[in-house]
Amino acid sequence: MAIKVHSPGLSTTVQDLGRPGYYHIGIPLSGAMDREALRSANLLVGNDENAAGLEVVFMGPELEFTAPATVAVTGGEIPPKLNGEPRDTWTSFVVKAGDVLSFDFLKAGARAYIAVSGGIDVPVVLGSRSTYTLGALGGHQGRKLAAGDELPVGSASKSGAAGRKLPVLLRRMPGSPATLRMLPGLYWHRITEEAGKHFLADTWKVAPEADRIGYRFRGGQKLAFVDRKPPFGAGSDPSNIVDACYPYGSIQVPGGTEPIVLHRDAVSGGGYFMVGTVISADMDLIGQLQPHMPAKFVAVDMTAALKARKDQDALAASVRAALA
Repeated sequence: MAIKVHSPGLSTTVQDLGRPGYYHIGIPLSGAMDREALRSANLLVGNDENAAGLEVVFMGPELEFTAPATVAVTGGEIPPKLNGEPRDTWTSFVVKAGDVLSFDFLKAGARAYIAVSGGIDVPVVLGSRSTYTLGALGGHQGRKLAAGDELPVGSASKSGAAGRKLPVLLRRMPGSPATLRMLPGLYWHRITEEAGKHFLADTWKVAPEADRIGYRFRGGQKLAFVDRKPPFGAGSDPSNIVDACYPYGSIQVPGGTEPIVLHRDAVSGGGYFMVGTVISADMDLIGQLQPHMPAKFVAVDMTAALKARKDQDALAASVRAALA
């Protein structure tokens, strides 16, 4: 079976849950920006949670199926249409050979996930089918989809029944303003106490420069730095440091003006200081933020971060139970 791409949408890529284990050599995790949404879509159609699906940004593609399959669309609310007829999100439905899947305008969120029974069967690269476009690695020819592409689909070991629906309470989306919990640290000592208070008190807004590499925020007060003599190897700007590793979720603030949260396709190191790190449990939420949406950074400690991860695991278990 194959899927014919009539129109690719704004930016549609093949993603699974990513390729961990290579960040130390500069190859990022990649994978779905909203991992829980992709997991849910796969479970709805009877796939393994890590099966490759399509990540859709802001505007959906138009796809033709060459054989019967079960499909589900989750994540951001980009309403699907089958042969022009509306279909519900977070709900599985059957397609036949020749059916065309298209999408209405974005209503909420930023990224939708399309799962097809059997999964998108592109080659595995370094343990994953995810697309890393900056490195032209994985996915469909290492790039986002284009009109005329044909995507192979694997054989489904089992297929989710049509009409399966994930309860609303098990769908996690950001609020307004979005709350992004973070662990202060790394280079928090480089800013003044007053600047730290402003950073957490201010409401920031997502900038247009927000993608898989990093989400930029603006609108808060410029950070004031503690005076210092720049160490050897660091730049003269107070936000510069001697090159260091960047953890996922780390928050750079170049020049002290606009925070950037590094995401799935982030570079692994560089010379900007990091004011802290967004906890892993809230990284999915960032992937659903549109430009100009408000957000607040909330300081937590490691105990709270670990509890949040435990809560996220419990939510995933509830999703599995609901769709078993």
